[in-house]
Amino acid sequence: MDHKLYSQIISLENLILAWKKARKGKTKKDYVIEFNNNLFKNLTQLHEELKQETYKPEPLTTFILRDPKTRKISKSTFRDRIVHHAICNVIEPVFDKTFIYDSCANRINKGNLFAIQRFCKFIRKVSRNGKINGWFNNNQVKGYCLKADIKHYFFEVNHNILINILKRKIKDEKVISLIIKVLGNGFKEKGMPLGNMTSQFFANVYLNELDQFVKHKLRAKYYIRYVDDFVVLHESKEQLVIWKKQIDSFLKESLKIELHPEKSRVISLSKGIDFVGFRNFYHYRLLRKRNVRKMLIKIKLFKENILPYEKLLESYQGWQAHAKWADSYKLRNDLSKIIGLSDFIQHY
Repeated sequence: MDHKLYSQIISLENLILAWKKARKGKTKKDYVIEFNNNLFKNLTQLHEELKQETYKPEPLTTFILRDPKTRKISKSTFRDRIVHHAICNVIEPVFDKTFIYDSCANRINKGNLFAIQRFCKFIRKVSRNGKINGWFNNNQVKGYCLKADIKHYFFEVNHNILINILKRKIKDEKVISLIIKVLGNGFKEKGMPLGNMTSQFFANVYLNELDQFVKHKLRAKYYIRYVDDFVVLHESKEQLVIWKKQIDSFLKESLKIELHPEKSRVISLSKGIDFVGFRNFYHYRLLRKRNVRKMLIKIKLFKENILPYEKLLESYQGWQAHAKWADSYKLRNDLSKIIGLSDFIQHY
């Protein structure tokens, strides 16, 4: 069998590129500095292990993150993250061309801003018959949205199903064997660690099956997916209720996963739709309340001399970059004044 794909993944050239990507934004971390102290030796050793097929991932480091909901994050070693990038560098382009246009997460030139823009376009198309004298308020917006996500998605991904999906495009057995090693590190038969780059990529591969079903079997025009959150818009509430049942049946039968029962429901577009970090209405967009609350808590910790100013500023800049996409000028201006950055908002 031709192992050209595997050779590309394990090449020193690709491993160097993967190392550069893995260290991005983390050059001051101790584990990166330690790896870099013997960079040539570490990369050549990794290359040799992959070449001889003796490579084994090291145990994951697991910790609990509460931000605000509790999540179990499993972190790979820096060395293993290089392998993850090396895999994705080569096989991601193979699969990306099969993804639908409105699969928005972890893809070049996509993301939550892209998802928001598509949602705004779709809400206008679905509501086009709701105008009264050329204008309407939110109570007059027509149409509905199936807002849904997958129950415990990352921990329920079936390894056998995922491998069979990958095998449709990847005929190189060595690549499949390496992927099985990565998947099996800390998980058996099902589940992927939150935090791994490969998990993010495999999440798109797995749910591309759902994307194809919704677009080509159900023929839904207005569908957007961001990781395991997705929306389907339509003029008819009844149609969305039918599609919801069909989607849940497809997920259970084909992918061994299911819709979250509490978080998957049909909502009137006039009520605003919570999607990709914002509450989206026809004419405006609001930040989630918990997003504002988190920033207020950090300001409070700063005022109580618990959080250093540098940390507060770093958090605020990240929050500001996100918040500016909502109708939040007054809020951002008020918070900037509170923390002594009255001119900060002017640059945004």
